[in-house]
Amino acid sequence: YMSVRNHGWNKDFKPGKFPETEKERELAAKKYGLTPAEYRPYPDDGLGYGDYPKLPDTAVEARDPYYPYDFPELKRNLHDTLHAETDFWSEDRFGSAEPLRYSMKTYWLAFLGVMTGCFALYYWLEDYKMFRPVLAKQYPYEGKQHYTFEAKK
Repeated sequence: YMSVRNHGWNKDFKPGKFPETEKERELAAKKYGLTPAEYRPYPDDGLGYGDYPKLPDTAVEARDPYYPYDFPELKRNLHDTLHAETDFWSEDRFGSAEPLRYSMKTYWLAFLGVMTGCFALYYWLEDYKMFRPVLAKQYPYEGKQHYTFEAKK
């Protein structure tokens, strides 16, 4: 039932064409709940964003956690315009609002140190094969063939 009812592309989710006149810009700003001063569409480079507004790249975790949102688990209100990359900026993804714990130099040194250590261990231990030593198989009656799977002639 749901697949039949919700089939295809919902026209309500599709952005309009890129606004070219000031009147179209004002209508698009009103459509997305923004003032004309706040409204800036994505550049018309053929990617299909149309009149969708270019919102600032701020992570959801940077929003006030104590504000009484309509949807507190998402930190958004009912008619808030979503970012075009909202799956990237959501709280369970990338967090640009939080400063790094250590400097970028420390992260690079740790990464290169671990990779160099792994490469050095591989290089030096490559000649030392590690396996359990075993003797040759011992069968009774020297020279007799046991369990050959070749067809008899």
